[in-house]
Amino acid sequence: MPGTVLARVRASPGRRMAGTGMLAFLGAICLWVALTQPPSAGWFVILLGGGSCALWLAWRQWQATAGDLIWTEAGLYLSDGREIAAVDAIERIERGIFAFKPVNGFLLHLRAPAVRTWVPGLWWRVGRRVGVGGVTRAAETRILADIIEATLAERS
Repeated sequence: MPGTVLARVRASPGRRMAGTGMLAFLGAICLWVALTQPPSAGWFVILLGGGSCALWLAWRQWQATAGDLIWTEAGLYLSDGREIAAVDAIERIERGIFAFKPVNGFLLHLRAPAVRTWVPGLWWRVGRRVGVGGVTRAAETRILADIIEATLAERS
């Protein structure tokens, strides 16, 4: 990842455990009900599929939240080096109370659409929007948003 690290956001350990724990519990309950008290065939398939999906999502979220979000002079990256949004690609940042954004997070508007991606608990990208936040600490995410805002203001 190019440039100097200006800000780093980690998943809050408590939120990380609570989020993945609730998903895993939901999956386990669905599977338990499906296997111990089998309902009709349709409900059995729904409970089995829903429980399996919830367990898979819990595992996926646990893996995803092990990494960090890193802001450098070049843009926003994951700790494994994957680029989320380059500085030049960011048009504006939205942090308002009515913004469609993750919990404790913010929304980046890009100049051009990018590949749809979702990293459960940390960030997502759909079209020209990138939502950052979720199981992150509010203070760290607010600082990151302030730094991004300052960088965008400096650029324009």
